[in-house]
Amino acid sequence: LADTFAQLARAGLEDFYRGDLARRMASALGSAGSPLRLSDFLTHRAQWRTPLKLAHSMGDLYNTPPPTQGLLSLLILGQLDRLGLDGLHGQSAEFIHRVVEATRQAFVIRDRHLTDPARMRTDAQSLLSDECLDLLADGIDLQRAGGWVSGAPGDTVWMGVVDSEGRAVSFIQSIYHEFGSGVMAGDTGVLWQNRGISFSLATGALNALEPCRKPFHTLNPPIAQLTDGRTVVYGSMGGDGQPQFQAAVLLRHLLFGDDVTAAVAAPRWLLGRTWGSGSDTLKLESRFAPEVFDALRQRGHVVESLLEFDESAGHAGLIVRHPDGRIEGAADPRSDGSVEYA
Repeated sequence: LADTFAQLARAGLEDFYRGDLARRMASALGSAGSPLRLSDFLTHRAQWRTPLKLAHSMGDLYNTPPPTQGLLSLLILGQLDRLGLDGLHGQSAEFIHRVVEATRQAFVIRDRHLTDPARMRTDAQSLLSDECLDLLADGIDLQRAGGWVSGAPGDTVWMGVVDSEGRAVSFIQSIYHEFGSGVMAGDTGVLWQNRGISFSLATGALNALEPCRKPFHTLNPPIAQLTDGRTVVYGSMGGDGQPQFQAAVLLRHLLFGDDVTAAVAAPRWLLGRTWGSGSDTLKLESRFAPEVFDALRQRGHVVESLLEFDESAGHAGLIVRHPDGRIEGAADPRSDGSVEYA
C-alpha cells in the first residue's frame, strides 16, 4: 500500500483510474472473478452534487443527496422540529421515544424511495417540504412504539475539519464491512469495498443490481449553519445508527445546552442494526436511568441494554465554530478518535 501511495505521488491521482495502477487493479480484480474491467475505471467520473437542505427553526441543516441516506438524517430532525422538544431532557424516555419514532418514519421513506438518483421517481429535496414533514410528524404516536423494518450493518469512519477562516468540511469514508469485500487488488494493497451489498437480485426491486447503477449506502456527513452565526460540523459511523446518533448529538448541544464534550459522551441508543449488532431491537447504553428503560418498554419498545460506552452506539464527533472565530470540538470516548487544534 505504501508503494501504491508513492506511485500516486509520482504519477498523479489520475493514475488510479486511467494509468498503470488502474490497469494493475483491473487485471487483479478480473483474476479474482470480479466483473469490474479497465473500462469501468476509465469511464469513472466524480460528480459535484447539490446537498439536501432542511430549513430548521435553528438554521439551515445540510446533508448529502441520494444514493446516500443523508435524507434520513434531515427527515428525523425535521419531524422533531415539528413535534416540539421544549421542556424535555436529553436523556429522557420522552426524548428518546420521539427520535426513535421519527427514525421509523424516515426509514419507511428510505425503503420506498432511495436508490441511484438517476433512477429515483421522487425528488429527494421535495421529501423535505413542509407538507411532507408535517404529514410524517402527524403520524407519530407520542405514547406508543410503531413497527420496524430491518436495516443493515456497516463499518465507517467520520471526520470533520474547520479552519480559522470558517471553512468547514464534514467527511465520511467506509469500505462497509470490516474488511470490505475481502478482495485485495493484486499486490497494490488496495482493499475493495462491498457497498454493492445493498443491491437486490430481485428483478424490478428499488435497488436492483444493474450495470452502471449506484448502490444505496448509509454514508452521510452533515453540516449546519445556524441563524445565530454558528457553523456545526458533526457526524458518526454506524450504518443505520448514523442519523440517530447525529440527532442525539446535535440536539443535546443546540437544544438542551450540553457542552460539546457532554453532547458527544452522553449515553445514546440505537434502533435496529449496525456494526457489531445484528438484532433490530431498541438498544440503550446502560448509563441511562432504570426508569428510562421501564418507560420505553411501557410504550411498547423492545429494549435491550448495551455496555456503558458501547461501540454500537457510534463513534461521533462534533465541531462548532462561533461567530467570533472561537472553535471547540469533541471526539467520542467510545472510539480512539481525538480532537486536534493547529
